[in-house]
Amino acid sequence: MLLEKIAVIGAGSWGTALAKLFGDQGKNISLWGHKKKHVEAIDRERENKTYLPGYKLGKNVKVTSDIREAVSGHKIIVMVVPSHVFRETFLRVVPFMEEDATIVSAAKGIENDTLMTMTGVITDVLYKQKGHEGLRKVIDERACVLAGPSFAGEVAGETPTAVTVGSINKDRAQFLQNVFSSEKFRVYASIDVIGLELGGALKNIIAIAAGICDGLGYGTNARAALITRGLAEITRLGVKMGANPLTFSGLAGLGDLVLTCTGDLSRNRSVGIKLGQGETLSEILEEMEMVAEGVKTARSAMALAIKMEVEMPILEQVYKVIYEDKSCKDAVHALLTRDLKEELEKENYVELV
Repeated sequence: MLLEKIAVIGAGSWGTALAKLFGDQGKNISLWGHKKKHVEAIDRERENKTYLPGYKLGKNVKVTSDIREAVSGHKIIVMVVPSHVFRETFLRVVPFMEEDATIVSAAKGIENDTLMTMTGVITDVLYKQKGHEGLRKVIDERACVLAGPSFAGEVAGETPTAVTVGSINKDRAQFLQNVFSSEKFRVYASIDVIGLELGGALKNIIAIAAGICDGLGYGTNARAALITRGLAEITRLGVKMGANPLTFSGLAGLGDLVLTCTGDLSRNRSVGIKLGQGETLSEILEEMEMVAEGVKTARSAMALAIKMEVEMPILEQVYKVIYEDKSCKDAVHALLTRDLKEELEKENYVELV
């Protein structure tokens, strides 16, 4: 059994689920959270009653609000904080982490100001810290991603789950694959880091759209259409940014998209349902304990689509509903009355034909 020390940065539902998963594998785990009282409660009760109630952490999971204590001596650091605080949190991690530590993003989003994925944020911070162009490839290889269909509660409950871990270095991806895998948690390896990240980030926006359709009572035909055309949009942007189109038919693409658009545990789908039922975004977010990444990602993804000159009509309409107060029915009407097109557009599938 591999006994690597793993630091999990972020004590929300997903971070806690990963800490429990890795701890149950027999590894030495540190779980960091930024709220001292919350962390103390988890440590005392060995359970995250706020974000992941009902699942006990083993004794080999150390819970702390001290970033130095959490990171020092750990060769693998898993970042599980929302995209809008990812950079500032990682900046706090860097001074205390091992020089050759592998950093794994388990967050799903795109930074609003820079339009970077989370591995982009990791490498950007490390480039600026090191200030040496010759280290670029080494730094790029250290920035990895964990993606795929994985609700936190089901992972914590040991429900069979399959995900993908990515690094531009095949050996490092396979190393992480072996470290993270267990009987109930099957991990595949990939070198398509950008494809994994875009699939994970953009599916949240499509899930909001699917939820809107459910909230409007439009049925399963509409949801199936949104999932399918949403996948086409994600693929279109991914290919333009250098991703392998086949990634989007895999776990981090179609797999995560289907889960998030149909699962009752999906926060992003839940936001969409409530929007479709007539609630305002401010009312919805006020009721929520946890972050629905698709809300913030819609802004950065829209800017990214414009920058890359990629047409993404579902994304555009979700953006207008969230940030321009467009009615959900008008957004659906806008999608259905667009100019008619061929389904298989060459730019989406150029690698496959």
